[in-house]
Amino acid sequence: MTSKRRRARIADPTGGGKRAPLSLTKLTNLHEPQEIHLGGLAEEGELLEREDRRPERAPGLAAGAAALSQAVKTLPSGPGVYRMLDRRGEVLYVGKAKSLRKRVYAYTQVGKLPRRLQRMVAETVALEVVATGSEVEALLLESNLIKRFMPRYNVLLRDDKSFPYILIGGDHPFPRIQKHRGSQDLVGSYYGPFASAGAVNRTLTALEKAFLLRSCSDALFANRTRPCLLYQIKRCSAPCVGRISEADYAKLVAEARDFLSGKSQAVQAELAEAMQDASERLDFEQAARYRDRIRALAHVQSHQDVNVAGVEDADVIAARQMGGQTCIQVFFFRAGRNYGNRSYFPSHDKSLDQSEVLGAFVAQFYENKPIPKLVLLNAELDEQALVADALALSAGRQVEIAVPKRGAKRKLVEAAERNAEEALARRLADSSAQSKRLQELADLFDLEQPPERIEVYDNSHIQGSNPYGAMIVAGPEGFRKNAYRRFAIRGLSREEGEESASNDDYAMMREVLTRRFSRAQKEDPERTQGGWPDLVLVDGGRGQLNAALDVFAELGIEDLPVAGIAKGPERDAGRERIFLADRAPILLQPADPLLHYIQRLRDEAHRFAIGTHRAGRSKARLKSVLDDIPGIGPTRKKALLHHFGSARAVEQAGLADLEAVEGISSGVAKKIHDFFHGG
Repeated sequence: MTSKRRRARIADPTGGGKRAPLSLTKLTNLHEPQEIHLGGLAEEGELLEREDRRPERAPGLAAGAAALSQAVKTLPSGPGVYRMLDRRGEVLYVGKAKSLRKRVYAYTQVGKLPRRLQRMVAETVALEVVATGSEVEALLLESNLIKRFMPRYNVLLRDDKSFPYILIGGDHPFPRIQKHRGSQDLVGSYYGPFASAGAVNRTLTALEKAFLLRSCSDALFANRTRPCLLYQIKRCSAPCVGRISEADYAKLVAEARDFLSGKSQAVQAELAEAMQDASERLDFEQAARYRDRIRALAHVQSHQDVNVAGVEDADVIAARQMGGQTCIQVFFFRAGRNYGNRSYFPSHDKSLDQSEVLGAFVAQFYENKPIPKLVLLNAELDEQALVADALALSAGRQVEIAVPKRGAKRKLVEAAERNAEEALARRLADSSAQSKRLQELADLFDLEQPPERIEVYDNSHIQGSNPYGAMIVAGPEGFRKNAYRRFAIRGLSREEGEESASNDDYAMMREVLTRRFSRAQKEDPERTQGGWPDLVLVDGGRGQLNAALDVFAELGIEDLPVAGIAKGPERDAGRERIFLADRAPILLQPADPLLHYIQRLRDEAHRFAIGTHRAGRSKARLKSVLDDIPGIGPTRKKALLHHFGSARAVEQAGLADLEAVEGISSGVAKKIHDFFHGG
């Protein structure tokens, strides 16, 4: 497929010639230039040297080395970041160097390079470099560009999800406690990060029981006339209807903040004292309330798993390798408590060792995530001091990276190692089962080898309205959701006088496959870019299969295996029939694991198609005939609807009435009038 990746310029975030303090946030908005400058990193006037030679065909190893040798002559000897590009302009590799000239020169000594780097040099036809003020700045820029371009020869961390937090608001007399994910632009106190939404939800439930803070929105709070269910089940103090004073509620908020800040022992001691005092006063109902709150706090702490004295604000990161794959386990400790852990499986070449993968992971992981004061690792990094300096520069304070050898911190690292080993073993077991299913699929369809890319197609509509086609992609690693595609059916006619595609399932399938594979033939006729499937499955029986075969015959595609998956009689799961071009339908046993795998593929395509159709239907409901009038944008549309009340009233309005609408000039009014009345 044609790549959409292009060269990048990093604009000066300060808008002037002065050097700005570097931060990862400032490096996220990259622009697309002809020349590349690095404002805020390089000295004013410092140039980006660039060699760009792009023959029509990819060079061999000698040609790639020669191109790099030519580029070396003009490279600066200072620190910076370099990018190697292939003949299509895609970034093959992003690296940083203390000396750009020496680092790139090393790639020209092809005899000393491992096979992986030799392959990379053989594909290289262009080099781009960015000179930076220091090696630390180069490391930060390298991490940012790897996240942006996802070069296939780098170690890639594909999970960019933000972590959830607990937020206690600070802009309301009765602050709300809630889960928060994303930018921290709301007023209040944030506590986290937590490893998962589930961990946050469990903690929130316990905190509501312990401190009785409200979780409802401000709008709901302002309109309550009686307590809600949360008050009845003792998870809220009902400040919305005055069941607690502002001063007493503020005390609960202060206790919650103290608990989340690590002062849990003091909070529990205070509650225990209050419970004892209530008991001595024979106020057993109040004492029971304090008891329940203490139990809720104990519940939070019992789910913290591993806690170590002296570890207040730290991440524990451990890597384990097996079978050419690496699992990296991250434990989050904040305010002295464990906020959960998460497994990562970075993509990398099998020749890279554990230390290299771990170093690349740490550099990329904190590009868009909070940086703690302490990072504990299970192995030394090749440039550990440099990585620590880069993290400190991003965080604006000192950051320590350590590899503990003994004591309580070492036990934390060992716990992370065990989790990494177990997660990796589970993944390899799943991968082994997946490989077995793919081999069985190859045997079933007489493929030469297990398919690397399977495409499954399905359509969704309601009696021809809002028709959409959907394509999902699966492979050895499971579903590739970033490769899914949606097709809005345009209603191409099948033959003269026949129904349009929007009212015919077979014609819909023809349209979707025609658009998909016509584009594939145009963009990758030699099938060298990995965008062609090894197997095509369509949801349906003989009719859908024949529609697909007709499309492939028209396009001259003769070597692409295709099959139809039809639901069983009365749509019974387990009785699906598999239709092939020149064979009788295949009926697998209901308990056959291969049938279950095929059902998963079909069901995923069905789910994606229905979701696409529903989204399109919802969008269509919001569409107005006013959207079709040239020059009528959201502002004018809103003004017309406010003035006339409906699109139908706009259609029936006279020219003078249209001119009376605020914001509608006489020229625009005439255009609207002519649109509806054929002027």
